[in-house]
Amino acid sequence: MEDYLRLRQSLGHQMAEAAWQLPDFVEFVEGRGQRTVTIQATLAWIQYRQGEQVTTMPPRRMTAVRGFARYLSGIDPDTEVPPLGLLPHRQRWRQPFIYSDADIAAVLAAAASAINTPLRAATYHTLIGLLAASGMRIGEAINLDRDDIDWTEGVLRIRESKFGKSRLVPQQTSTMTALRDYDLLRDEAIPRPQDPSFFLSRTRRRLIYAVVSPTFRQLVDKAGVGTTAPHPPRLHDLRHTFAVRTLLHWYRTEDNVQAKIPSLSTYLGHREPASTYWYMSAAPELLALAAARRESAWKAAHS
Repeated sequence: MEDYLRLRQSLGHQMAEAAWQLPDFVEFVEGRGQRTVTIQATLAWIQYRQGEQVTTMPPRRMTAVRGFARYLSGIDPDTEVPPLGLLPHRQRWRQPFIYSDADIAAVLAAAASAINTPLRAATYHTLIGLLAASGMRIGEAINLDRDDIDWTEGVLRIRESKFGKSRLVPQQTSTMTALRDYDLLRDEAIPRPQDPSFFLSRTRRRLIYAVVSPTFRQLVDKAGVGTTAPHPPRLHDLRHTFAVRTLLHWYRTEDNVQAKIPSLSTYLGHREPASTYWYMSAAPELLALAAARRESAWKAAHS
């Protein structure tokens, strides 16, 4: 396993999640007295780790094992490589949770009070605050390096994110101040980090989603946010909230919202404005404002 991870990392692959998942898998397989990877052992491990909680982790665990098994198959012919599609990703639309100001404040307060390690508390407090203030994808925030921040201009550089696009994301002064406070605390706590990442874990390395997501879930539960919602609030719902709030503000204050949609699409890193219009379905008030705007325009055109 260690040889496999070193090889992949030397070729430039991002192996943070595999490096987190595979040691547990190897320990599980060896505990069963097996000497190589089998499909049965892989499924047993995924089921053991999944339990009764429904999450998106099983397909990602399968992906980590499949890459490792392909490597082992060149060494041990008894290795079984799990086939593609054995645990497919199931993409199902669900109504996003739109956070209120009080919700976000409660989650941030939970991050500051419920996490004992000062740096880790500051990491999650700053990370969640950045997601709420910028609408960035969680993967984009995790992948930020220290030199991706232009402190003079107040701009973040997002490198080759979804769809292979890079972009510049301007931030408000208050957001940059919060980032600078974290930057100083991080450098004081970890003067010699293992990664160039802006946000660091307790291991002095880049955060990984497989740890950030359940930690966020715990903070949301601790804060009592979304207890009556039909679906638990997610990290990605912070992005939905940012987009919906921006559109709501424009519909309440701007004359020509349609002309501004492309700028929001670019800011969020969408391939096309059509993806940005999708956010309208997340808030009944937003749909009502858009419908009223269209009705008003129609009446003006036919009066």
